[in-house]
Amino acid sequence: MSPRSFLPCVGAALLGACSLAPKYDPPAPPAVTSFKESGDWMPARPADVQQRGAWWEVFGDEKLNELEKQLDVANPDLQAAVARFGQARAIASRARSDEFPTLDAGGSAKRARSSGNAPLSKLLGGRPVTQNDFVASLDLNWEIDVFGRLRNAAAVARAQAQESAADAAAVQLSLQAELATDYFTLRGDDTTEQLLEDTIKVYDHAYQLTHNRYEEGIAAATDVDQADTQRQIARAQLSSVRRVRAQLEHAIAVLLGETPSVFTLEPAQLASGVPSIDSGLPSALLQRRPDVARAERAMAAANAQIGVERAAWFPVFSLAGAAGFESVLASSWVRAPSRFWSVGPSAQVPLLDFGARSAVNRQARAAYDEAVANYRKTTLTAYQEVEDNLAALHHLADELSADEAASASARSSANHADKRYDAGVADYVEVTTTHTAALQEQRDAISVRVAQLNSAVALVRATGGGWSRDALDHL
Repeated sequence: MSPRSFLPCVGAALLGACSLAPKYDPPAPPAVTSFKESGDWMPARPADVQQRGAWWEVFGDEKLNELEKQLDVANPDLQAAVARFGQARAIASRARSDEFPTLDAGGSAKRARSSGNAPLSKLLGGRPVTQNDFVASLDLNWEIDVFGRLRNAAAVARAQAQESAADAAAVQLSLQAELATDYFTLRGDDTTEQLLEDTIKVYDHAYQLTHNRYEEGIAAATDVDQADTQRQIARAQLSSVRRVRAQLEHAIAVLLGETPSVFTLEPAQLASGVPSIDSGLPSALLQRRPDVARAERAMAAANAQIGVERAAWFPVFSLAGAAGFESVLASSWVRAPSRFWSVGPSAQVPLLDFGARSAVNRQARAAYDEAVANYRKTTLTAYQEVEDNLAALHHLADELSADEAASASARSSANHADKRYDAGVADYVEVTTTHTAALQEQRDAISVRVAQLNSAVALVRATGGGWSRDALDHL
């Protein structure tokens, strides 16, 4: 601050208008007019398709809706995030209160006897002095915020409270998306489990027929072994799927704040289609992502902290006052002659600290630069995640189409191999190979359907899940 601007600032500060914090000017986000991966394949749809609040309802799964509602009220991580926000809001209120005077009431009543060798007793001939002291007072203390230290500290705390609110929203969105992802993956395992159970029945039947043909001298012993190997491999795959499914069920139980041993999800088939998810406009993305809002509020807090540290170079002005009654007799404690008062300003001026304040100011500046870099990285990551999931949905649609066609061809090939084997023109290796390929293609198609649903969930999360930056302005 130049000497020319110092005196006007002091005068204005007495009215609460001076601040040593730099003007807050957040860096401009990248100029993005459209998402590259949306492309021509994305169907046109109005922007109000985007779900607000209960975004998971777009998937049309009643059980998922029920689980998501339970998560919002029972998840321990979300409860902890909300509690952290409550702490941050209380700290902000405490910082705001520092701008105002404090008024304390106090009272004491004591009786004391001095030493006979004390200076006062010596003046009285060496006699000990015994006396009462009754005091009742009001004490006023007020730091006059001439250079904006307290106002900037309150601004830091408020920005940090908003940062905590955005963090809680990000935690909530992350947990909601994690639950939906686990749920759809589990439903994929349910579908795979049903496929494997049906396949094992077919393999058991094929094994029995092959064994009978062997007993009749029609089939070779190697055919029986291959048929048995094929069904045992399918059984092993079924056990593996059941293990993963059980672990997903346990993970969902913990997300819902329940003990895994008492939580059960009845099997159900995987959803057959993926709903349309509106990615919105890139220009609005940074208003819909709570993690971006959190990074921006961290910048605002770091900027205000620079004002706090700059104020350490300037005097601290305070006003103190006290008024009350003091007497040696209880009977005259609150009478007019017992009244006392004092009032007056004080100032504390920094003189010598061997570079401590300078170092703290450099630290505040560096912290702001770090917050700016983190904000830029967060915004770039936000755009990347949207592009990634748009690309995933695009290419997974093509992959699913190809897998379903391959699955149909593989099943047809397996049927032909069965007929050729029954007619004696093919060996059992062909049967085993075609059935294994058919099963794998069906499982691949299920995996792609799961990946599609999970990519749709990830796109909702990447676009903010309907959250709005405006929610922070009311804190």
